[in-house]
Amino acid sequence: MPDAYRRLLDATIQHLEGLKAGGVRFVTVSHQALAGLAPGSPRPVAPRPRAMRAGKPSVPETKPATPLPPLAKSAGFKPTIGPPVLPAAIPPSAPLGVSAPSPEAKAAAFAELRQRALVCVKCAHLAASRRTVVFGVGDINAQLLFIGEAPGAEEDQQGEPFVGKAGQLLTRIIQTMGLSRSAVYIANILKCRPDTPGQAAGNRKPKPEEMQTCIPYLHEQIDLIGPRVIVALGATAVEGLLGKTIGITKLRGQWRTYRGIPLMPTYHPAYLLRNQALSEKRRVWEDMLQVMERLEMPASEKQRNYFL
Repeated sequence: MPDAYRRLLDATIQHLEGLKAGGVRFVTVSHQALAGLAPGSPRPVAPRPRAMRAGKPSVPETKPATPLPPLAKSAGFKPTIGPPVLPAAIPPSAPLGVSAPSPEAKAAAFAELRQRALVCVKCAHLAASRRTVVFGVGDINAQLLFIGEAPGAEEDQQGEPFVGKAGQLLTRIIQTMGLSRSAVYIANILKCRPDTPGQAAGNRKPKPEEMQTCIPYLHEQIDLIGPRVIVALGATAVEGLLGKTIGITKLRGQWRTYRGIPLMPTYHPAYLLRNQALSEKRRVWEDMLQVMERLEMPASEKQRNYFL
């Protein structure tokens, strides 16, 4: 096996193993790449050097590389929010020949992921106390992803995240942005409600080890959805995603990056239910205005002046 081919093969295997370690389970390969791998397909041949002249080797002649088509055109991406953009489902480091999955393949991969999550018993104490697994809800092609910490009692009963009072407030925030709940995707780091032994009611904060056990499911959701922007709701969600423990007050409103995607930390809607001050509502709304700007969504003068 030629050294150059071996190096290319090793690099490809290393890249795929890195994707697998990051939670990616499916990689779609373009028809052109598959054709190039088929038996009998022509392989690139290194150019032969011309005859040596005056004892000095000449520079090998090579043909100029054929320019690749623009990514936005080749992937056929159609965003649901704002003007056409590059597809976020393809990471910047994606190797040549890898394209976005077809809608059918994406839906099938999401269904398979959901089924695995629904029967998960990695956290035996949570599996024993839950009513249902709260996987997530919304558009699997959404450009905006909201992430909370864990389901509460109402979410555990209905099997859908953010359906209680805090969820109703989140829905109003989404609608005020000019979107609908069905146009975004909403998920939690923890898919099961944290158990509350000895308590008749109430919720508890998920433990770091519980979130670390469950977060691979969220990673697969993120990789399949390919959102342009992620919003982390509350200090616990930010801690679970970024490992930051310096406080949501200092982190909110400042862009971070998670899995190569811009992430906006903001207050949890439950905080706004406890603190009704217009100043706090305005801070969250300013965060959402930044999200709208990043998504290239128009904001009216009325929207810009909310809670002032």
